Amino acid sequence: MTRAVYVDSFSTEDPLDGLVIGELTASDPPEGYRRVTVKASALNHHDLWSLRGVGLSADKLPMVLGCDAAGIDDDGNEVLVHGVISSPGWEGDETLDPRRSLLSEKLPGAMADVVWVPERNLIPKPPELSFEEAACLPTSWLTAYRMLFTVSPAAPGSTILVQGAGGGVSTSLISLASAAGFRVWVTSRSKAKQQRALELGAAAVFDDGARLPERVDVVFDSVGEATWSHSLKSLKPGGAVVTCGATSGAAPGADLNRVFFLQLKVLGSTMGTREELIRLTRFLVATGVRPEIDEVFPLEQAEKGFRRMLEGEVFGKIVFSH
Repeated sequence: MTRAVYVDSFSTEDPLDGLVIGELTASDPPEGYRRVTVKASALNHHDLWSLRGVGLSADKLPMVLGCDAAGIDDDGNEVLVHGVISSPGWEGDETLDPRRSLLSEKLPGAMADVVWVPERNLIPKPPELSFEEAACLPTSWLTAYRMLFTVSPAAPGSTILVQGAGGGVSTSLISLASAAGFRVWVTSRSKAKQQRALELGAAAVFDDGARLPERVDVVFDSVGEATWSHSLKSLKPGGAVVTCGATSGAAPGADLNRVFFLQLKVLGSTMGTREELIRLTRFLVATGVRPEIDEVFPLEQAEKGFRRMLEGEVFGKIVFSH
């Protein structure tokens, strides 16, 4: 038995109906997997989607939630868990593996006192990072790192726009980009979140949909339908929008006339690789940048964190201490 936060039923109307915090029988790990005693885990929107039954089939229930974990392996090493699980024998960029999964989709997730993962999915946790800080990295921070430094064509010194302020990916983008020398503009409907974005390093903030003083080199958009038109209109000719999600809907108007006439680029980005996660930890150590943590809850109070995210009042990451 292990203490865990898991889903035992799906509900689209109230996702938290299927959320359970309690003891769960631990499954036998696949051969070659390593055990990690979890010290901290972090919450993502992926977990709310799982509670709704998106990306998770009923035959997998009950399923331990969580893609992000930091803890100690059986050799006493402080480790960070890379949450992208590639298929056996896959070589190269694991984000391109068509059979890849995330922790909590096919294998039990990270919101338990023990998690089993392939040995290749463990990386050293730098001593400069706390377990709570490290647990923030494998999903939203890694996603932001790949968007900014691998997928985006913009170089430091460029002007970029981050759609939305407050979520894990957007706060990560603001912190990483400002530390790397980008001029970062941010949109938000919340004046309080605009102020927090400035404190993270944004050069300027704007209301949602506002006309910008000038067009930007790259827009980072994880919102989708609600911001897509503004994202395209905000780009310089030849500019690019990098998308990693669609929390407001996945089917915006394409505006193809604008795309081809101005030669705009639409670039997709999903999660990141093990090597990018290692480089991300090194970047944080070198620059002193640290994840913005909204609140840390004891694991047994995980429902409070889920409800806070569901109500949309989060700025940064929600972390669970084990």
